[in-house]
Amino acid sequence: MIKPFSLLKKNDTPPEERFRDQVVWITGASSGIGEALAVALAGHGARLVLSARRQDELRRVADRCTDAGLDQRSVLVLPLDVTDTDAMPAAVDSVLEHFHQVDLLINNAGLSQRSLCKDTDLSVYRKLLDVDVFGQIALTKAVLPLMLERGQGHIAVTASVAGKVGVPNRTGYCAAKHAVMGFFDALRAEVEDDGIQVSTIVPGFIRTAIAHNALAANGEAFGKDDDYIEGGMDVNEAAQVILAGLARGTREIPVGKGKEMSALWAKRLAPELVFRMTKKLR
Repeated sequence: MIKPFSLLKKNDTPPEERFRDQVVWITGASSGIGEALAVALAGHGARLVLSARRQDELRRVADRCTDAGLDQRSVLVLPLDVTDTDAMPAAVDSVLEHFHQVDLLINNAGLSQRSLCKDTDLSVYRKLLDVDVFGQIALTKAVLPLMLERGQGHIAVTASVAGKVGVPNRTGYCAAKHAVMGFFDALRAEVEDDGIQVSTIVPGFIRTAIAHNALAANGEAFGKDDDYIEGGMDVNEAAQVILAGLARGTREIPVGKGKEMSALWAKRLAPELVFRMTKKLR
């Protein structure tokens, strides 16, 4: 008998107990935060659905998960492009056929940007919104009815400090992450009383390939790292912070260790100070 996965009441149950045997679907699972979450959850005994576009990388992550203790049947590799909304009903059916339910959906797929507005092609903005916003909404809408029918479940999304504070060279990324914060905050208000928990994950600078894979002004990969990301929190440490927050049922989970995290409260208390400081970020 599967244990119910209701996180509406905060508790101190550790992740290694909270996630055991739970079905967790992670998008963007082929690298970065998604990969780190998958491996950590494998160590906690969760049953995993790993989605991203690159099947070979997903299989690599799946191997890491089995090395962490899961049997192969407990890891479903499910390639998915979150912009292909027509593919989502079949993807949900595949998950239900394999695991029969979804306890936790982590909408983690995403793209960043490194280009000034004046140089950026409009197609870049459209792609950022398609991947970072509409892809998250579409999969959430596909999974939400299953959770509402059961009267329990948890939906999370990887947002960003950029969803709270606007910074140079990321106008499209900031727009997308602001939209994500608004959508999932509103969704929480709609469904929390129906037994569905909604968490927004708010990372600062985390050491991943996000800058290298970001879109340049012409839509090609930026192809460079930046000092802010290189000096950020270790991705495995970030995963542990995220899972601790999800296990507690925290609605908004800040993740990071640098000065950027102070912007989350400074934006509310001293917005003019934040506006002056962000002009210096390049």
